[in-house]
Amino acid sequence: MKEHHLDLTTPEIASLWKIYMQNISHLYVFRHFEQHIQDSEIKPLVTEQIYLLQKFTVRIKEIFTEEHFPIPKGFSDYDLNLSAPSLYTDLYGLSYVYRFNQMVFSDYATTITKVAREDVVEFFYECLNLSGALFKKALNLMLSKGIYDRPPKIPYPRQVEFIHERESLLETWFGEHRPLNAMELGEIFYIIERNYIGMLMLMGFIQVMRDKEIKDYLIKGKDLAQKQIDIFNKILKEEHHLGNLPVSMEVTDSTISPFSDRLIMFLVATSVTAGIYLCAYAMSLSFRKDLAVHYAALMVEISRYGEEGIKLMIKRGWMEQPPESFDREAFQH
Repeated sequence: MKEHHLDLTTPEIASLWKIYMQNISHLYVFRHFEQHIQDSEIKPLVTEQIYLLQKFTVRIKEIFTEEHFPIPKGFSDYDLNLSAPSLYTDLYGLSYVYRFNQMVFSDYATTITKVAREDVVEFFYECLNLSGALFKKALNLMLSKGIYDRPPKIPYPRQVEFIHERESLLETWFGEHRPLNAMELGEIFYIIERNYIGMLMLMGFIQVMRDKEIKDYLIKGKDLAQKQIDIFNKILKEEHHLGNLPVSMEVTDSTISPFSDRLIMFLVATSVTAGIYLCAYAMSLSFRKDLAVHYAALMVEISRYGEEGIKLMIKRGWMEQPPESFDREAFQH
């Protein structure tokens, strides 16, 4: 039987385009890390990360070329200054490998549930497996170097319990007078961790940024990350859990930017998108009213911050248009 060619569906186009842009932008971040990292255990992980990003990018280009689909412009060597001094320490480079793969691992897993064409499914399975393996290596190395701050612990329950209906159920379960459960504690920990790594990234960008408008925008982002850390550390301490105190992974004293302003803004934009999604996910697992209020308010604030960044990028002609449907409405007027 003759096989019919299957065009890419919209979820497949969207996923491939998004992953291409995400990977090619971070490729230049890891190339900067690789050039300066001295630690003999960390550097091979950064090199492996670069290899994977190049491999995935080439495969997406092949798929798009076969489909006669325009390859995104993305980023190039013009967006990386290889003569710039190191902007971050070796330990931060390791934490970035960990954080990046933590982010894309869940991205790939979600994408697999939305795609159907055999070659695309196989591609994302490969992305998932290889990125998951690198994530595990980064996690183990962070543990061995003592820079992984473990999530809070709780005493093991002695038996299975059920929630019994009573007059004060909504107050005790969905209200503020119930101890945090394991799911809520876990999400609070990871929000603090993600924002700490993001805040250090922004500190480096702010330090080298000469454009005042962009610098002011980055400072707002750093303050927003610090706000989230403060909110959730306060909740942990009020619940008699030790606040999350990440090991310091300092930014260097360099004032020369290794990245173009456009690349910096795109990296911040992808972080904002992830921040909104992860706050929504944490909110879906939280039953306490006070947590839901915090997550809802932060999602609005993060969304507004993201919108401001997108407007800034559009104004400068830096925002690449994602694939969109044919505008039939325009031909009716």
